[in-house]
Amino acid sequence: MKYKTFRLTLLICILTVGSAAGQDGLYTFSLQGLGGYTTPDVVPFWLRANQYGSVPLDGASLSLTGSARKEYDPGKGKLFDWGASFEGRANLGQGSNMTLIEGYGKVRLGIFELRGGRSKKITGLCDTTLTSGSWAISGTNLGIPEVELSVRDFWTLPWFGGLFAFKGNFSHGWMGDLQISRFILHDTLTLKSYLHQKSLYMRFGKLSWKVRFYGGFNHQVVWGSEQKYYLDNYTLTPAETFLYVLTGKKYSNGYIQEERQGNHLGSIDIGLEIAVAELRIILYRQNLYEVGGLARLANIQDGLNGLMIENRREKQQVTYWNKFLFEFLYTKNQAGRPWSPEYGSQYEPYYNHGQYLTGWSYGGTGLGSPFISTRSYLRDGLATHPDNFFVNNRVMVLHAGGEGRIENIDYVFKASWSKNYGTYHTTDEEQSTGIPDPGSAGLFGERRQFSAYLELNKMINEKIGAAIIGAADFGELYYNSAGLFLRFTYHFR
Repeated sequence: MKYKTFRLTLLICILTVGSAAGQDGLYTFSLQGLGGYTTPDVVPFWLRANQYGSVPLDGASLSLTGSARKEYDPGKGKLFDWGASFEGRANLGQGSNMTLIEGYGKVRLGIFELRGGRSKKITGLCDTTLTSGSWAISGTNLGIPEVELSVRDFWTLPWFGGLFAFKGNFSHGWMGDLQISRFILHDTLTLKSYLHQKSLYMRFGKLSWKVRFYGGFNHQVVWGSEQKYYLDNYTLTPAETFLYVLTGKKYSNGYIQEERQGNHLGSIDIGLEIAVAELRIILYRQNLYEVGGLARLANIQDGLNGLMIENRREKQQVTYWNKFLFEFLYTKNQAGRPWSPEYGSQYEPYYNHGQYLTGWSYGGTGLGSPFISTRSYLRDGLATHPDNFFVNNRVMVLHAGGEGRIENIDYVFKASWSKNYGTYHTTDEEQSTGIPDPGSAGLFGERRQFSAYLELNKMINEKIGAAIIGAADFGELYYNSAGLFLRFTYHFR
């Protein structure tokens, strides 16, 4: 099935190229060939994190990626428009595979967009190109098939002199069949599950101001098949269930007492943008929530903090820097410290869930920050608890990234230093989580890790580009590894 899907994608790409002439650049096509080598059995962290599921094979491998896109007309004043995107990847090597990375159609009516299919997606207030990974949806995974209604770009309200602007989305996605633990009956079911996702972000400040403020939230829920899960104790209709999912309202009936429907998580974000001299500076903070501790500031210590500095000078020099990013991610608190305020739940077990056995993941890979780790890629012998799908969710991460040009070569780099502490199940630290016999599965300890990435790009002519991509891991969390790839890209517009 994947092979047929990819073959159809390439056919559509070719047909799109044939019809592109005379369309003012709205249609684009690209072919990309990638060949290289990684340490056997290991793909370095930054070759698989935040790559939208487009990941090379370990060892020696080749890949071919084809894409075709039709974007909106950049001209102003067009009320209705449409677009589409297809991207497929074929990997050749150990475990050859073909994957549909992206495939969607979209229509725009005024400020509103309706999109259906699989999209490359990042959710949360952050720098999307260099980030260590947004908390809710980082772009590490393949996109979840969904139907989404959104205001994709900030739209300025016509009142208040252009002081306020907003954007947001509302979507329904299909997660497929998920394993769900029914702890009351001590069994496990495989049930059809869905994703509800929404967000709303506001901007305060006129476009001419040198200082502007941002704030907003995102909310995600994995849910579905509640009647099959709860059986006779569940009396809500499908429409009522969706209302509970939408609002996070708790449900009680029989043995079901004060339970939210589904697995809820998200972040409440704030940001500040400053224009000074020829620089654009953005500060942002993602505050994390799952069970409800953030409402009492029980886990306020945790969050993703970012500083982005962008060079807005006219790029006339042959050498310049374009952007630098610094981030700090902290998730050790989880409202489980002895001094954390009480709020009705024991703690926030980030990305893990007592009902959904694979937690906040899709196809076995985490949807959120890639620094919250599953068992995949970890060194053997590290202590893990059988109840945890994400076995390392207490981390401290310092991350830096940058992009620019040296002579006629564009560069992108990322470097991340982390300390990793497992979960509250695998630590003997003093805690208020209520976990019985913590440390019974062993102690994770403190594991230090360094991961780096460097990409050098050069356009040979207007259509052909070449790049060298390298990444490496050193430390105590992942096996030491390295990878080096050569990439050639052909663009047609």
